[in-house]
Amino acid sequence: MSNLAGLPPLGQKQQKSKPRPDYLAAVRELPCCICYHFGFPQIGPSYAHHTICGRYSQRRTPDTQAIPLCYGHHQGAMGIHTSPKWWVSEFGPDTDFIAGTQDQLAHLLR
Repeated sequence: MSNLAGLPPLGQKQQKSKPRPDYLAAVRELPCCICYHFGFPQIGPSYAHHTICGRYSQRRTPDTQAIPLCYGHHQGAMGIHTSPKWWVSEFGPDTDFIAGTQDQLAHLLR
């Protein structure tokens, strides 16, 4: 039973979000949001990146907050997982790209 704030009782873990393989597959079909937004040529496919900026736990963000990143901007030399501070200083928090991705995939969120 939840309280008036809609939160679980104290001491109990929150429910994990349900995996959305359909949504993640659609994210992988989109162009890298960094390459697209900043005008870089994209080399290779996009990966579904679960956002990490502003997260204060080890729990992964929900699939519906994933954004498309190419290998270079995901795990490569200029990747958010390789150099997160540099990445954020150059491109901003990865969470800034969630809304644009969700707008492109709104048909899957209904």
